[in-house]
Amino acid sequence: MKKFFKTIICVSLISFYFLKVEQLQSLVPYYYFPTIKNLENDSLSIGKNAYELLYFGQFEESLNVAKLAVKINNSNEKLWLILAETQLANKLYRKALNSLNKAEKINPNISEIYFAKSNIYLKIVEFQNAKKALEGGLKIDPNNYKAIFQLGNIYLMEKNYSEAIKLFNKSLEIKPDFWQAINNKGLVYFEKNKINLSIKLFEQASSIQKNAEPLLGLASCLRSKNIKLAIELAKEALNKDPNYVNYDYRKEQLWGEKLQTSTEILLQNDQLQTDVILAKSKINGSS
Repeated sequence: MKKFFKTIICVSLISFYFLKVEQLQSLVPYYYFPTIKNLENDSLSIGKNAYELLYFGQFEESLNVAKLAVKINNSNEKLWLILAETQLANKLYRKALNSLNKAEKINPNISEIYFAKSNIYLKIVEFQNAKKALEGGLKIDPNNYKAIFQLGNIYLMEKNYSEAIKLFNKSLEIKPDFWQAINNKGLVYFEKNKINLSIKLFEQASSIQKNAEPLLGLASCLRSKNIKLAIELAKEALNKDPNYVNYDYRKEQLWGEKLQTSTEILLQNDQLQTDVILAKSKINGSS
């Protein structure tokens, strides 16, 4: 009997315990604890949002969102790349380089990391570092014609014209209709006093793309050969992109001193004054 009562009491206690548990479960709120995989997916989604904000020009907001993505998942090189882009947009150049270094440590076989580094080094005028970064990226992606072209531009800035031409030609072997490389060959040959060759190159570039740069370059070449055509081309160029009226802007596009001088003389022509004034007003109006 004593044993029977003990059994009854034990069963009652167990029943009471399970009853209490059920009651507690009905009162205690349910919390969602995300798995590592869920967090990784969330971080990539947040990183995508940061990139979209960057695309729409919301630079500060994109930076904050990219920081959050990396904080959630700091082992994904893509997120570090996105963070670097947002930092670059906010002119945080050294921080962007640091983010790219983090990405490189995670995965050193992504050419875009090195190309992004070169872009930043160019902005902070560290040409040798930019060159090394481009060369590093080209070891991984040797047929990237844009990177080859950019490396040629560094040699152009250094006035190493023979190496610049070699690289522009190499990029054109990969993409024959890459008008920017054809145009920049025209810039080089003008500085080397090979005006007729520059004319052919600017004509070729503008036949592929009616861009203001080869049009104005061609106009400057023709200034002393065919002033009527030169004026027509200059008018068309300034109408397409008024920024080319500005000496400093052309310098940013790597125009050499000889071509700059020829262009300045052309833009002083009486028949171009209305167009020059209009171009300058458009620049001032947009600034």
